[in-house]
Amino acid sequence: MIISVTKAAKEWGVSRTTIYQKVNDGELSRTSDKKIDTAEMLRVFGEPVSKKRTEQSLDSPDNTQLNSQTVQSCTALEHQLDLEKLKNEHLREQVSDQKQLIENYQQQIGQLNKTLEKANASIHNFAQVRLLEFKQAEPDNEPQPDKKKDDTIIPVVEKKKKWWGF
Repeated sequence: MIISVTKAAKEWGVSRTTIYQKVNDGELSRTSDKKIDTAEMLRVFGEPVSKKRTEQSLDSPDNTQLNSQTVQSCTALEHQLDLEKLKNEHLREQVSDQKQLIENYQQQIGQLNKTLEKANASIHNFAQVRLLEFKQAEPDNEPQPDKKKDDTIIPVVEKKKKWWGF
């Protein structure tokens, strides 16, 4: 990050004159637009004063216990977050598996419907053929009555054939 000489002087707690003197001595370099890279300031002057003050205030005895509790709380929350992420991933996998099962079942239902349609068509065709055969065979199966000389009708009774075939 590139900052102005004034801002660098404030953040690092040095005067602008000190910064210009370091630039003139060649210890600190500036960009073509006369600004200073924070990496250069870190190299020459170390950490900025504002960060040092923050670290010092955090290291006071009162804050040490608070920091410890905060760290423990953050660690517990991070652990809980990791667990929730694992649960979510597991649930996503289960949902994906269930979707795959549903797709497979839908394909099977489609195939079974096609098979059923073919079977129904075959049954329908078979029924039509049998009906035609029945209608054609119907006049031949009726017993013909014999007539006597006196025109009395005597029905002809067919003898049942015996299984032994004599």
